Amino acid sequence: MSPTQDFDGMAALVTGGASGIGAAVAELLLARGARVAVLDRDVAGAPDGVLALEADVTDDTGVRDAVGRAVAAFGALHTVVSNAGIGAVGTVEDNDDAEWHRVLDVNVVGMVRVARHTLPHLRRAAGERPGRASLTQTCSVAATAGLPQRALYSAAKGAVLSLTLAMAADHVREGVRVNCVNPGTADTPWVARLLDRADDPDAERAALRARQPMGRLVSAAEVAAAIAYLASPDAAAVTGTALAVDGGMQGLRLRPST
Repeated sequence: MSPTQDFDGMAALVTGGASGIGAAVAELLLARGARVAVLDRDVAGAPDGVLALEADVTDDTGVRDAVGRAVAAFGALHTVVSNAGIGAVGTVEDNDDAEWHRVLDVNVVGMVRVARHTLPHLRRAAGERPGRASLTQTCSVAATAGLPQRALYSAAKGAVLSLTLAMAADHVREGVRVNCVNPGTADTPWVARLLDRADDPDAERAALRARQPMGRLVSAAEVAAAIAYLASPDAAAVTGTALAVDGGMQGLRLRPST
């Protein structure tokens, strides 16, 4: 069965779209009919068929120019997936001020820059065809659950969750929907690198699987499917929502297995 073409006629921009969750989102939107631009620091892994734009979300001018190139190529911009982000490991004592500034600059202010330069185009799209304009941000279960050794990362993702809600309130009457997804631990290149640095990668992977009630890591494709739903015209009545894709990690409290 061929995939639905619910994004036919729509133009999308995906940040961090050359690997992991972002690449899975770009591939899915392409398959469902969208024209897709990918913004990434390194576009070498960008899916075939996308417009690859090399830019860093910490560079406001670079983001502005990349957005402008996407709109020039497509003639419009209907949906934005703000996915670019980096990780951090440790307690509040383990990351110095420079690392705090670096992670917050990418994970929070980076999303602000993307929104700043895409919102004028999303407003225009909303005026032309209501229900299509959306901005979906990649948050994390770390925003809503206390995880060990993730103080800086959790603080950044908590800010993304609050930012999503505030933006949804600001732009709902303009016809621009703003939502986020909260993945659990996903099987992505960043997690793979994290495991490679562990003293016992197999034990660490087993521990990450075990803390999610489904007993496995979330796949990038599963997160992409949730993002595509929030970005699609089918979700025209959905805004200010955080959609958990975490294998039950946030909401379920299971008894220990015997």
